[in-house]
Amino acid sequence: MRILVTESIAKDAIQYLIDQGFEVEEYLGHKQEEIEEYIKGFDGLIVRSATKVNENLLSNADCLKVVGRAGNGIDNIDVKACTAHGVVAVNTPEANIMAAGELAVAHAFAIFRNICAANHGVHTDDFRRGNWIGNELEGKTAGIIGLGRIGSIVARKLKGIGMTVIAYDPYVPQEKFDMCGVKRCKELDDLLKEADLITIHTPKNKETYNILTKTELYKCKKGVRIVNAARGGLINEVDLAEALTSGQVAAAAIDVFDVEPSYNREPGTQDFKNPLIDCPNCTITPHLGASTQEANHNVGAKVTELVAKALKGELVAAINMPSFTGNMAQIKPYISLAEKLGKLYFQAESTPVTKIEVTYAGKVAELETGIVTLSLLKGVLEGMGKENVSFVNVNETVKEIGIKVVESKTEDAGKYSRVISAKFHTDDGRVLELSGTIFGQDTEVLVSFFGYEMNFELSDKFIAMQNKDVPGVIGKVATILGNNGINIIAMHWGKKPGNTSETAQSFVSIDTEVSSAILDELKAVPEVLKVSYIEF
Repeated sequence: MRILVTESIAKDAIQYLIDQGFEVEEYLGHKQEEIEEYIKGFDGLIVRSATKVNENLLSNADCLKVVGRAGNGIDNIDVKACTAHGVVAVNTPEANIMAAGELAVAHAFAIFRNICAANHGVHTDDFRRGNWIGNELEGKTAGIIGLGRIGSIVARKLKGIGMTVIAYDPYVPQEKFDMCGVKRCKELDDLLKEADLITIHTPKNKETYNILTKTELYKCKKGVRIVNAARGGLINEVDLAEALTSGQVAAAAIDVFDVEPSYNREPGTQDFKNPLIDCPNCTITPHLGASTQEANHNVGAKVTELVAKALKGELVAAINMPSFTGNMAQIKPYISLAEKLGKLYFQAESTPVTKIEVTYAGKVAELETGIVTLSLLKGVLEGMGKENVSFVNVNETVKEIGIKVVESKTEDAGKYSRVISAKFHTDDGRVLELSGTIFGQDTEVLVSFFGYEMNFELSDKFIAMQNKDVPGVIGKVATILGNNGINIIAMHWGKKPGNTSETAQSFVSIDTEVSSAILDELKAVPEVLKVSYIEF
């Protein structure tokens, strides 16, 4: 599989993907429209903040399965469009929070003490220190808009240098404010009136876009200082430039813009324009929030791990994954079992399905099982040969096909402690049932197969065979496989309840693939009624 990387990440993260067997191409410093054209043929995409994963890009991506955002935010990811295209979207919300928080604090020091202006002066032969007299932070009031992960870090560090910290965040409980030792502002206006320093740490969405405009800026103390190292567009940039010019805002520090420039272009080739660049009392850095050695390693390592797992079909904590609040380690064995039950149906049976009834019995019924049902349906769709199927578009795909899905739970698991059952209602009016259980920690066992009672430990490769219940079948089957160099790992025969059937169902675990020619040999045995090769 091929992975495209459009923005710089740590080299060891790139090497990790190569070591995992992926073909990786770095395509850095290119315009959005060039990336949208170049995306064809890639299974994975890794971006940071500049590349827009939008409808245009996704429409051109003919085999994209996962996009990874190396960093915290997702404002450059059209999550809804990703879901519609069946693309798993992942990010690394914890990997760079310390770097982002520290940059905001560094910017606060810079604009209170005029560090950047003084540095520029010295480098241009101006040592007149009286021109850069600043203010101390200790004893001043810092107002934090957004007391999430990064906002909490900033609060702790600013309190540590002697600032009084207040915060506005309508979505965070009072307990969080108390834990951080921060005074809560019930309204944004309350913060604006008190703060000597305002630093913003919110996501970028409809509620927070342009949260600070001319109206809010002129409610602040005259001479307030403002830091935005979170997301571009949280402050109206034209209004901020005017407030900086008038002196209402004494200084600002900006790490992000509403419309970002290209961060890989050579000097002299940049065509970026923004009114803040012309403000001498505005310190600007080129989106350095995650630009530390530590954060670069962390986001690169985490995003490549998530992208690799997603491309291998493993369950990952995706942005557009249906919500799951349970214990992932506890539910994971059932997710795997359910997917195999789904895949098993269309490898053993060719009749289309109109409805699937999924039942959870016993201990598994006590768990949050929605994601387990998605896994079973994912297996069904993959068994049908559907491409680009992921957890994020399973429900939509099933609805498009016209398959009705019913989920139920019961305490009664019969002779087992936990059972997952799937009844497949077919086009021709039959109801075919598959059931499985988990023994121990993660041993997957098939306990019923289309009416036959089984006790078969599922393996990666096996032959499913229905035959007449007469002596000599085992020997004939074993002889054919042996003559073709196929090693038998295990064999299991099952019958229908009550021993009234004249047929038996067998499963033969093997360690190599079986060709169609060998299957034809098995089908030619007079006692053999049906043969299927199953592979997970």
